[in-house]
Amino acid sequence: MEKLLLVDGSNLLFQMFFGMPSRILNGSGRAIHGTMGFVGALLKIVRLTEPTHLAVLFDGEHENARAALDPAYKANRPDYSQVAAEEDPFSQLPDVYAALDFLAVRHAETVDCETDDWIAGYAYAHGERAKVVISSFDSDYFQLLSRNVSVLRYRGRNTVVCTPEFLEERYGVLPSRYADFKALTGDSADNIKGADKVGPKTAAQLLERFGSLENLLEHADEIERPIVREAICTATERLRRNYRLIKLAPWPQLPFDWDEMTRPASFPSTTETLRGIGLLP
Repeated sequence: MEKLLLVDGSNLLFQMFFGMPSRILNGSGRAIHGTMGFVGALLKIVRLTEPTHLAVLFDGEHENARAALDPAYKANRPDYSQVAAEEDPFSQLPDVYAALDFLAVRHAETVDCETDDWIAGYAYAHGERAKVVISSFDSDYFQLLSRNVSVLRYRGRNTVVCTPEFLEERYGVLPSRYADFKALTGDSADNIKGADKVGPKTAAQLLERFGSLENLLEHADEIERPIVREAICTATERLRRNYRLIKLAPWPQLPFDWDEMTRPASFPSTTETLRGIGLLP
């Protein structure tokens, strides 16, 4: 069976930029640690997954429907246009793009949605005909898990491949209920506030009983514990908005057709790549 590897490029860049043990400069004093880490990690992920098809997708700088729905969405994140280059992951993005071009790996930057939406579009479009591996630490992708769709959380020797079984064992919910679950518990990374007094265990129990967030909200008066019942009733509209922020649906316009994402037959090393784009002598 064919296999499509989808790399959440912005997620990987941040992981490598801030996760490298030290800031690395080349001979001309240019910081290259983010690019070096990104290329090295990408090549290792490719070796781990052995895909037949591959694309790396990035978030562009633009407004999107989620921010319009809730101005607080991701408002907790730093404005990197206001920080020095040595603290800005995006300062190395042109070099990352140059490296991907050198590797002949297809890549694109969103213009009217988020990377999550594109990846969801590919998972829905190809998840029946091929294996789909999503490389990212963004837990929103758990709602896409299926027998053919997995999420790879790359961390060297501690890399974890997340499957529907992983999700059920860890959180007690099925992928089909994960958006409901996260709407209840919230997501501090995206500045989404859940229901007070509702943690992962309580959220899983509520969904096991009521089946979905909407059914829970419609029958909130049946919740036995008064403190939880009050929390759900108080947050009804926010929880519905949370679900709309979190839920991923097939995105209709995707940047590449299937055949355009065919992976190269071989790859140069990280050092060869950085030399090829002029970052190393």
